[in-house]
Amino acid sequence: MARQISVNLKRKGGTGRSEPLRIAVSVLMIALWVADLAVHHSTAQKVLGFVLIAVLARVTISDLEERRIKNSVTFPAALAALVIGLFMHPSGLPGQVVAACATGVFLTFFAVISRGGLGMGDAKLGVVLGLFLSKYVIVAMAVGLVASAILSIGVLAVRGLSAGRKTAIPLGPFLALGGVVAVLAGPHLLGQTSLF
Repeated sequence: MARQISVNLKRKGGTGRSEPLRIAVSVLMIALWVADLAVHHSTAQKVLGFVLIAVLARVTISDLEERRIKNSVTFPAALAALVIGLFMHPSGLPGQVVAACATGVFLTFFAVISRGGLGMGDAKLGVVLGLFLSKYVIVAMAVGLVASAILSIGVLAVRGLSAGRKTAIPLGPFLALGGVVAVLAGPHLLGQTSLF
């Protein structure tokens, strides 16, 4: 049965369960936690970054293995961001909500017009990024979308236009990359001193 599930996932474009991938992402997550603790942020920002890195690790694994971002990850993550913001930095909560709504609307718009090229899981991940990163979600989106575009252009160049356009490229890992960059360097990239 496990073999059948793996075959079905591969047909959809996912890799199926991959232990090397899971180990690599877990090791990277721990390294990023250490980096988050080393960055000069407030306690609230460190907690938000710590939780977001764990969420992004899980999203990366599920999007690469199954080509989907699960509600069982995004909904609890969104709730966690709201609770952390409410208790540790209540004055930043409106910014978190505005960033989440703007990012969600932006990605939902592209999910609708792309007709399957971008999934609603990506839009929900955008909401999660907005809740965790507030205004620095713009860094996450810029890095994630540019990185995805570069890979897409590379695929088109290598495989040709016809085959390249049919190649499914998951956006979740790229948004995760952008999220990590925003957590660790967002304020520096935008010339600010804090995440809120």
